[in-house]
Amino acid sequence: MTNEGMWVIGYGSLIFKPPPRYAFKVNGYLKGFIRRFWQSSSDHRGTPEAPGRVVTLISLEDLKNNDVFHNTLHMYELNGTHPETDFSSDNGPIKDVQCKINELTNDDLKVWGVAYYIEPQDVDYIKNYLDVREQDGYTSHQIPFHITNSHEVEHPALTEVPRDPTTGDFFIESMIYIGTIDNVSFVGPESIEQTAKTIRHSEGPSGKNQDYLFGLHTAVQQLDKYSRDYYLEDLVKIVKENS
Repeated sequence: MTNEGMWVIGYGSLIFKPPPRYAFKVNGYLKGFIRRFWQSSSDHRGTPEAPGRVVTLISLEDLKNNDVFHNTLHMYELNGTHPETDFSSDNGPIKDVQCKINELTNDDLKVWGVAYYIEPQDVDYIKNYLDVREQDGYTSHQIPFHITNSHEVEHPALTEVPRDPTTGDFFIESMIYIGTIDNVSFVGPESIEQTAKTIRHSEGPSGKNQDYLFGLHTAVQQLDKYSRDYYLEDLVKIVKENS
């Protein structure tokens, strides 16, 4: 048994389906990533014969180094007119002369999620639990997570957490599972229409793929008054319109 507790970040199903034995949860965000339904799922929300889709994160470094990701970035994170977005416009190249991707910093991209604190006596159990739950291409990483609602939680573990000198928010170096772009289950970039079609028709041992999408969308909306995810909103709308 370890003598130290552990933080676990959730940006997908962990937001609305938390791990067991966690002491408390905080809300916040990651910097320098985008969230997309570009991870194939043959063990939870699909089958080996008909894989579903679950979320993963794409880093700013990968976004800068791979032109194939630029359309989706301009479509959502860098689009100043999200409510008027034309879904079909994603079929062609999108230009944005005001915001150059190679000039972006981590502060320009934000993914909302949660972090769970695990007491020392439960760390080994949770690591084993997550290694089983987060399979099919996911690997563990350590990434800073910025806490936005620390004032709502009282726990000794928070007294050891440093503050961001710019925002004043607490931040932690936390364990997170990501399906990197070089893993065999990564399917991006994929048009949002194709992703929606796959999600509508997929189901696996953990349930219907669209229930995962709807649960995540609702949970993200409830994290903070600023926690909108326009990509998720468009994906939900397309799935529902064609169901």
